[in-house]
Amino acid sequence: MVLLLLLQGAQSVYIKYNGFQVQLESVKKLSELEKEQMSNPQLKTSSLLPDVCHDPALPVDLQPVCAFQEAASIFKALRTIATDECELCINVACTGCG
Repeated sequence: MVLLLLLQGAQSVYIKYNGFQVQLESVKKLSELEKEQMSNPQLKTSSLLPDVCHDPALPVDLQPVCAFQEAASIFKALRTIATDECELCINVACTGCG
């Protein structure tokens, strides 16, 4: 029984959106980084890209999003999808749950 729980815990849930496939955990990390940057105005940049695009802690699977002018809206959509709908696997954009 413990082995089964470990296998289920090792499965990653992915979100597919606009040609990107990112892990649910990466989107959660994105939200944490954005909160950190909001609370620390010294981390603000004057770039057209979202501030998180300049953060070395941004998960690798989210970094390609920063190559697009629509990065802010893509990140917003990913955060919206990543709400409980993904954890409950009721959103068709979420894969790997089971």
